[in-house]
Formats: sequence, structure tokens, C-alpha cells
Amino acid sequence: MQSIDTVFKAQQTKSLSLRDSTAKTRKSKLQLLLKNFLEMEDEVLSALSSDLGKSKTEALLAEIYGVKAEANFAIKNVNSWMKTKRVASPLAISFSKSWVKPEPKGNVLIISPWNYPVMLCLNPLIAAISSGNTAVIKPSELTPASGKLVKKLIEKTFSSDEVAVFLGEKEVAQKLLNLPFNHIMFTGSPRVGKLVMEAASKHLAGVTLELGGKSPVIIDKHANIKDAAWKISFFKFANAGQTCTAPDYILCHESVHDDLVSALQKNMAQFFSRGIDAATKDYCSIANKHHFNRLKEALQGAVFGGAEIACGGETDQGRLYFSPAVLTDVSYDNPIMQDEIFGPILPIVKVKNLEESINYVNSNEKPLALYLFSNKASVQNRVLKNTSSGGMVINDCVLHHMNPNLPFGGINNSGVGSYHGKFGFDAFSHQKAVLKSSSLSPFKIMLPPYTKTKESLANLIKKYF
Repeated sequence: MQSIDTVFKAQQTKSLSLRDSTAKTRKSKLQLLLKNFLEMEDEVLSALSSDLGKSKTEALLAEIYGVKAEANFAIKNVNSWMKTKRVASPLAISFSKSWVKPEPKGNVLIISPWNYPVMLCLNPLIAAISSGNTAVIKPSELTPASGKLVKKLIEKTFSSDEVAVFLGEKEVAQKLLNLPFNHIMFTGSPRVGKLVMEAASKHLAGVTLELGGKSPVIIDKHANIKDAAWKISFFKFANAGQTCTAPDYILCHESVHDDLVSALQKNMAQFFSRGIDAATKDYCSIANKHHFNRLKEALQGAVFGGAEIACGGETDQGRLYFSPAVLTDVSYDNPIMQDEIFGPILPIVKVKNLEESINYVNSNEKPLALYLFSNKASVQNRVLKNTSSGGMVINDCVLHHMNPNLPFGGINNSGVGSYHGKFGFDAFSHQKAVLKSSSLSPFKIMLPPYTKTKESLANLIKKYF
């Protein structure tokens, strides 16, 4: 097995030749990656089941489809993304021509999380390959089967001087972060994201940080409660709530609060209340005992803080099973409202008006996503204009993930930069400014020594150009 230092140096050399790689070459690499990935579909499903207890249906939708859609979009569009674009020149330098040329950043490090352990390795890689970089991937140590699967796929598809995977504990990530990569892509918590950014600063490396946070749901009195309830239930409890953009808590107008709780209870009963043996076939397990115990303590703390369990909350540590829990009577100072839950617990806070919801959102860190359910356009516009978040979805949840024409990323505590589609290509590219001048440059008459005449000409340029 090659050492990290050996692979990194080989990739540094390889990256020089990749600068001139054509769209055809990059597309062929993406096509081979996708072909090999789809041929290994059964192994992917098995790894996800082993690591997280993911059902086949959920894995197909979230991981298999997610990678396929991202790869196909890049294959279709990489030609246009790579084109050098001519830009206009101002009158003062009209004798010149200017372009913007995308070029690879060089060597990319991708540190991926455990919650979507295949897709969140491969989708950033698709962006890195489409923009002509080499890449090192560090999968999460908490999903070992998926990490081995990704390593097998990459070794089947690429030589190690172009793409390599290193498995291991935190020490491996720390060693990689000590190397002078040109760009680092990290998906995980804000706490670790700050450490990654600090490490990147030592080499002035670019960063794309997808960090999550507490993504709120605002339920307005003009919302379609029946529609909101099934959408929130589905997207909150998919992957057992272990999704960076999962609804974290609900701010619900008091006039529709009881209707929402009833509708959520109905959906929970329909989705998951068939006994633990049946539920575990459709419902993901918690990643490990640490997170299981963390969530159990969070639920207990919420109840101790005055919350009521409207439904769910049953646990089985042996199976890492934690049934979807809906909490009512939640106050702003309840412990469950402090940190990102990242699990199947959904607190509901009753609010008196829309202004209260907006003020609460604005009083906290900017979230990765904000969800609003309201059928009134004035309410939609008010929330859109008066809140800040990585993304906003109206009358649904999470679906902005699925549009490659939209940037996916956070702001401040919820992330730095964005990716997906062309935004991923741009994240791993440097937009080089290119200007070509001519011998007809009028600035020749402005050479020192500076006379009064030249000063007058400078004033004319300042005034009219």
C-alpha cells in the first residue's frame, strides 16, 4: 500500500498534465466512474445496509440516484462549463481583448461524512474530475463497509496518481490536512469544519464546507397542514433524521398547531407503527452507539425541560433503533433547541405570529436550509426577504438537493461555498483572468516623466472613460 506522502507527490505531478485535459477526456472518466458504480449497485446496497441499516428503496433514491443524476448532469454539461468566455473591455483599454478561463485548482482533498457515505464521497469527486483535478478521498471511519466499497470502486476506475482513497481513523484525516492541497471539500459539523478551515489556512488552500446546523420549518396559519405533515414526516425521518438538511425543529402558528400535531401522528402511525421488526425494514438505524446514546440523552433532556412526547421515542439499543419522536410544549430555552439534533426527534414550538418565527430564526446561526409552509405569497416574500439561510424551500423540504441547477451550500456557521452541477465545477476551478493587448496601446504617451500635459490627459481619462 502506497503511503499518503507518496500518493500526494504523484498527484502533484499528475495535476500538471491534467490542466490541458479535454472535455472529451474528462467525460470519458466520468462515464467510466458511473458505469463501474452502477455495475457495483448490489455491493453499494449491501454496504449501506451493513453500515446504517438503510432499506433498498431509500438507498436507491438517496445514494444510487443521487450519484447517477450528478454524474449524468456533469457529463452532459462539462463541455460548456470548460469554455473560455470572452468578456468586454472598457473604453479606456479598448485596444485589448479579455477572457475568463476556468482552470483546475490542482490537488483536491475530499473528507466525507457517515450519513450518506457513498454519495457524499462521489458527488464531490464528480465535480473534481469534471474540473480537471486530482483527488484524495477520506471516507468516514464510522461507515467502514461503505468506505471499503468506495475504495474498491476508485481503484477499479482510476490510477492512484489521479484519485486515491485512504481509510482509517481521525489520524489519517489529520495527516492529510497537514499536506498543501489546493482545495479541501469537507462535509460535517461546524465544530470540525472550523478545524478544517484552520488547517487549510496554513497553506492558503481553498475550502468548500458543508456544515449543516438547525434547519427550521415555519408553519404559517395559511399553510396546507395535511400536505405539510406528510412532507415534513418523510424528509425529517428519512435516514432516521441523519441528514444535514433535515427539518430540525418547527415554528408553528398557534392556530394550526393542534391540527399539525394530529396530522404528524397520523403519518407516523402510517409510516412506522407496524412493530419494530417491520419498521426496521423501512427505517434506517442510528449510526452507532455514541450517536444513539446522544439522541437518547437529548430526548430525556427535552422531556425534563418540559416537552411532551406526542408520539414515538421508543428505542432498542441492540438494533440501534430509535423510533421517530414528535415533541410538543417545547420552549425556546429547552435543551433540544440548542444544538443540531441530527436524528429522529422533531420539536414543535408554538408561536403567536409570523414575526415571532422570523425573529427567532434571525436570532440564531444562519441555517443550511429554511423551510416555509404557507400558501400566501406575501408571507412567502416576507420570509424570503427577511431571513438568511443557505437555501430556502417553500411548501416542501430538502428537494433543492435534487436540482443540479441550484447551488447547494450554507452560509457562515452552516457552510462556506457551494457545489452541485456547475457550482461544483466552479468550486474546484480557478477563474483565470486573461488579457491580450496590442502594440497600439495609447498608454505609451503616458510614460514618465509626468508633465502637465500628461496630467491633463490623466484627468481626461478619469472624467470621460
